Amino acid sequence: MPLAKYRSFLDLNPVDLPDRQWPSNRITKAPRWLSTDLRDGNQALIEPMNPARKRQMFDLLISLGYKEIEIGFPSASQTDFDFVRSLIEDGAIPADVTISVLTQSRPELIHRTIDSVIGAPRATVHLYNATAPVFRDVVFRNDRAATRELAVAGTREVMAYAEKVLPDDIVFGYEYSPEIFVDTELEFALEVAEAVMDTWEVGPERELVLNLPATVERCTPNVYADQIEWMSRNLTRRAWVCLSVHPHNDRGTAVASAELAMLAGADRVEGCLFGQGERTGNVDLVTLALNLYSQGVDPEVDLSNIDRVRRTVEHCTQMDVHPRHPYGGDLVYTAFSGSHQDAIKKGFAHRAALVSRTGSEEAVPWEVPYLPVDPHDVGRTYEAVVRVNSQSGKGGIAYLLSSTRSLDLPRRLQIEFSGIVQRHTDTFGGEISAEKLWEIFVDEYLPASAAQGLTPWGRFSLRGTTVTTADEGKNAILTVTLVDRGQERVLAATGNGPVAAFTEALGQIGVDVNVLDYVEHALSSGGDAYAAAYVEAEVNGQVLWGVGIDQSITTASFKAIISAVNRALR
Repeated sequence: MPLAKYRSFLDLNPVDLPDRQWPSNRITKAPRWLSTDLRDGNQALIEPMNPARKRQMFDLLISLGYKEIEIGFPSASQTDFDFVRSLIEDGAIPADVTISVLTQSRPELIHRTIDSVIGAPRATVHLYNATAPVFRDVVFRNDRAATRELAVAGTREVMAYAEKVLPDDIVFGYEYSPEIFVDTELEFALEVAEAVMDTWEVGPERELVLNLPATVERCTPNVYADQIEWMSRNLTRRAWVCLSVHPHNDRGTAVASAELAMLAGADRVEGCLFGQGERTGNVDLVTLALNLYSQGVDPEVDLSNIDRVRRTVEHCTQMDVHPRHPYGGDLVYTAFSGSHQDAIKKGFAHRAALVSRTGSEEAVPWEVPYLPVDPHDVGRTYEAVVRVNSQSGKGGIAYLLSSTRSLDLPRRLQIEFSGIVQRHTDTFGGEISAEKLWEIFVDEYLPASAAQGLTPWGRFSLRGTTVTTADEGKNAILTVTLVDRGQERVLAATGNGPVAAFTEALGQIGVDVNVLDYVEHALSSGGDAYAAAYVEAEVNGQVLWGVGIDQSITTASFKAIISAVNRALR
């Protein structure tokens, strides 16, 4: 690779800020958000949105709570102009939402742009011109003075034409972007910004949105933060300027750049849902908002149904959201690793205990390993948090059986069953769904249940039992009807409890059973609730587990013993 052709960004654009303050700051509130899905996002699509999909995207943004939305480049195409007009004429823009429209600094384009927003309750015209040396010298062949004058002349034209054609009741704003800001000499970017501020007559009732875009991401996020802080500290009328940032993702760090820019003084962030936009995309507004949420900061947008947002964006853009995209991807709340699954299972159990004690979900801080936010908060379910493949361990398998079937497997049974699942994945590969996991469990431990698609197996099945007591309740007298290889057998036995009596009965037909461990729990509440019993038994010298489920806990324990016996004799 020809490394010699590349140079360090800081060699070209040094930032002198030895007393930078941003590293010590904290983000304590959401910025002003501007969605540019309908402009920057749309222009980067292989197939730009048609009017119907644009309207669906606009309605989504409104429903999420975005108050500033860049809806197009009306001077660039009749389609964009018509879309802006349709929103206004249909009354689709809420009174508290500001639409923004982009224009270059040419009078005829400015006029067309302002014409498009006549009748809107609130509108911002966003004017830009490139200020970086490579654009001045190579693309436009302008010197600094001509570049500055282009920004000033455009601002002057916006003011004059808006005064001429816009009604008095519109809330009209202005945004200026020194395009390619990150590659522009800071003192020149400041010079142009000050000239625009002078022309716009910035003051207490006359805000300027000054947007400082990383049009192409060219430096590490800390350098961008230095640039933003330098500008923020050197603007002469900072109190009346909304300092906005527009990071692109060419280096893969747009989210970090935006967050550090906020630490450095940015008041506003422009981006797209799920990072749509030119090349590698704009900064992702979803990730930024939920990063804030995960730190206890209100993002001031509603992302409580992340799948609805994703489905709408995918439909409108005809582009899929990556399965591992932060917060919104199919796999982001999913653990396949055994150690991760075990930690998540324990985290959920610990949280459930705390919630039970306090009586409040919200009073207990969210601290579950590997899950930065509660999936429920964004409309996801816990069923998909843990998924099983060849890398999974006992914790994930146990969690799935607990969350989908209410089975709380003892630890040694978890270990035993995970080995069975491992053999299945080694043989067949791929992921095991919760349904398939249950099928494997039933086939191994509950074959008499004959789940759909499975063939019952095993020497014994339980037909019926009668249990009475003797010696003032000290002993149990059992009569049990077993099906042994298709033939009924009636056995009678006595023991110091039903389980002891049952193992005694099995001994009468040559099956030596020694119960080593026994665990039971209810699967649900109410009069018709089922119970689960787990038995670790030594059967004819072999130690393994059995499982039984029944409305009667006593019958469930008998079924668990039969499960262990059948597995030993299989």
